[in-house]
Amino acid sequence: MRNIIILGSQWGDEGKGKIVDLFADRFDIVARYQGGHNAGHTVFIGDRKYVLKLIPSGILRPGKKAVIGNGLVIDPAALLAEIDALESAGVQVKGNLFISNRAHVLFPEHRMMEKMSEARPGRVSIGTTSRGIGPCYEDKTGRRGIRVADLLNTEFFRAQYDSVMEEKAAIARTFDIYDSSLDLRAIRDEYECFAERIRPMVCDTAALLNRAVRDGRSILFEGAQGTMLDVDHGTYPFVTSSSASAGGACTGTGIAPTRITGIIGVSKAYITRVGGGPFPTEALDSAGDRIRARGNEFGAVTGRPRRCGWFDAPLLRYTATINGFDSVVVTKLDVLDEFETIPVCTGYRIGGREVEEMPPTVAEIGRVEPILECLPGWGTSTFGISEYAALPERARQYLAFLEERTGVEIGCISTGPERNQTIVRPGSRFEKLVC
Repeated sequence: MRNIIILGSQWGDEGKGKIVDLFADRFDIVARYQGGHNAGHTVFIGDRKYVLKLIPSGILRPGKKAVIGNGLVIDPAALLAEIDALESAGVQVKGNLFISNRAHVLFPEHRMMEKMSEARPGRVSIGTTSRGIGPCYEDKTGRRGIRVADLLNTEFFRAQYDSVMEEKAAIARTFDIYDSSLDLRAIRDEYECFAERIRPMVCDTAALLNRAVRDGRSILFEGAQGTMLDVDHGTYPFVTSSSASAGGACTGTGIAPTRITGIIGVSKAYITRVGGGPFPTEALDSAGDRIRARGNEFGAVTGRPRRCGWFDAPLLRYTATINGFDSVVVTKLDVLDEFETIPVCTGYRIGGREVEEMPPTVAEIGRVEPILECLPGWGTSTFGISEYAALPERARQYLAFLEERTGVEIGCISTGPERNQTIVRPGSRFEKLVC
């Protein structure tokens, strides 16, 4: 039995989609456990590019089951558009995709509420994707959410929708931000049509997954965003609204923690962030621009330019502790090929005093002075290399330095977007867990 979690160890955008897709053929099921269509996983197969927002990356492997767990919030319009795009590209979705009947449903009114919240005077802008994810999770936590099972029960759905959405409309009118283009009755009718289209894919996915475990089948759990965006353990309030850390895999799918057999973190060879919030190693000079250009650091879903900076070892030590990483995948090593020197943050200093633990508030993290050590670059291309021994010596030294300063094995290295542009280190814990 192998049940492995693959998740982000930074602020998201680490390249999890490629890694999940690459190793999905070694598993029977790939299950996504949190987030919404604000998360974009980009996968390249040959000359074709796939951007997956709600559907697990494993759907690209023929015959594999893909599960959307109860921990997600689902915009049915976005989901159906994604299904149509995949099937038009020749990917078999129907019959392979299973949607939790306990996942929560996102409505246009949630986007309206998010825009109101972000624009409210005196409110700290989080820099969200404005897709209504946060307000949908608020309804879930506030026990007024509408779940997929409710959507499929027409009589119950109509009564619940009218009650919840009329309340939102009243609040929006109070703040004079009501979107008059929203026709509540028309939206309700449209969602009833959505319900019929997704009905054949809906089931109790917790039961499905637990049966699979009992039958000895293997599951790959796919996280969205990254640990530093986790609502509990991230740079709050500049976080997402769900549990993006390893614990979310259990609450977001209904699988017990004792069933998990390994946890893999994914990290870039540098670090990026989208939206607001502190970023101790952000490169605000031309180096940051070079990283962005070489790494094509623009959001897969929003197209927004990502903030770029140097590898942060204290941050990865923190996320490794929170998640219990067995091994780490380092992606985009080739982006650093042309740098003569490569700074790495090895410690934090606040007010002249070194700190051992991740500060709990954004005010404190914002005051962090990163302790940087500069390593020599390797000055030659690593793009597409698939064997560890073929890497330039200085590139191997860079990776060894990261291992030493984080205390976590680097068992896999991505050197390009294609499946075959990947190194699995022989004898690593990663190889034993995943391969």
